[in-house]
Amino acid sequence: MPSPCDPWPPNLRAHLLHRGVNSENKQNRVALFTGGGDRPYALGLASALISRGIFLDFIGSDYLSAPELRKSALVRFLNLRGDQSPDASYWRKCVRVILYYVRLVTYAATAEPRVFHILWNGKLEGLDRILLPYYKLLGKRLLFTAHNVNAGKRDGNDSWFNRLSLKFQYKVLDHIFVHTLRMKDELIEEFAVPQEKISVIPFGINETVPTTELSPVDAKKRLGLNRDTRTLLFFGNIAPYKGLEYLVESLAILSQTGDRYCAVIAGKPKNCRDYWDGIRKAILRHQLQGYIIESSVYIPEEEVEVYFKASDVLILPYTHIYQSGVLFLSYYFGLPVVAADVGSLREDVIEGRTGFICRPKDPHHLAATIRRYFQSELYRNLEKCRRNICEYAQERYSWSKAAEEIHRIYDAQRVQSDSISEKNQIV
Repeated sequence: MPSPCDPWPPNLRAHLLHRGVNSENKQNRVALFTGGGDRPYALGLASALISRGIFLDFIGSDYLSAPELRKSALVRFLNLRGDQSPDASYWRKCVRVILYYVRLVTYAATAEPRVFHILWNGKLEGLDRILLPYYKLLGKRLLFTAHNVNAGKRDGNDSWFNRLSLKFQYKVLDHIFVHTLRMKDELIEEFAVPQEKISVIPFGINETVPTTELSPVDAKKRLGLNRDTRTLLFFGNIAPYKGLEYLVESLAILSQTGDRYCAVIAGKPKNCRDYWDGIRKAILRHQLQGYIIESSVYIPEEEVEVYFKASDVLILPYTHIYQSGVLFLSYYFGLPVVAADVGSLREDVIEGRTGFICRPKDPHHLAATIRRYFQSELYRNLEKCRRNICEYAQERYSWSKAAEEIHRIYDAQRVQSDSISEKNQIV
């Protein structure tokens, strides 16, 4: 049995010892760097790529260790991170970060795939960006999915170093995938990325969350709600850019109408203790304790269904966002959305069919839009509309569409790699 500090876990050691296995397929093999998180996106994309016959070196983690990947003959699952127990000591965490990067650079030096597709950087984004030229020196073509063009700008903690390293990253990459035209425009305008280096692909629907025959009525009972309570859902990590304070203010307005409203806040505050304390003080100030159900913890996947089925509408009162994965999770359950008009949310919310759009940072307009929703056919025929939203989402945000474009770019990058290799041989 290897030592806990062994830099070569069994799966990576096997990779190093058996380079050349399936070598006839290496022309069609891609290394998928997942960052170790975002299970819905990583597994959804991997499944779609596998269905197209693409061989993957899946650089994952314990969190992403799904049976469908482990059993597939098209996937080589590599957990370079090892044990990620949150209870480890500070020094143990430091050691395993060092070991991860040792394993990563070693893997890259011996990897068969010529195309490296990076879905997410790790927590040490600066270090991940510095490693990009190393991959290039090894002859790899680098692709990147920019879920956020500049997350620092979104989170209000942007810096000159972040922007400089971002600009460096975008310059080194061979191709970038984004999910909206607005994100493409921002890459071009703010980071001078040539438009031919950018592809817009759909944000695939979340299909990893378990769903059962649980009915909305029974889901409401699970949360202690009456079936006629108008239930608003705020779901996901809590952060200042999510605009939760505007939902609280709008609920204070709605509570004066006499209708029975309840807001379910389901999500864990993310490095924003002062912000979250301010939210709770606002709830007390407006005496909204009886109008709010608070689950300010991480929601396990097997419990997500309860929240989305118990709710009548998802509220996205964001102040700044590129695109929201929570929106597509809501569509997966057929739940309509009321969203602030920021980023590209307007492109994904069809008025009167999948939800409504409101002005950002305006609690009065948010309250009016929520009332409008509950007066609409969308709410009055919610059971039927849920089915329609599910069908719409499966068609528009299918992983197969995203994988088709990604596969095309993979092939184009291999052609460019072959061309460069031929030129080098001539020289």
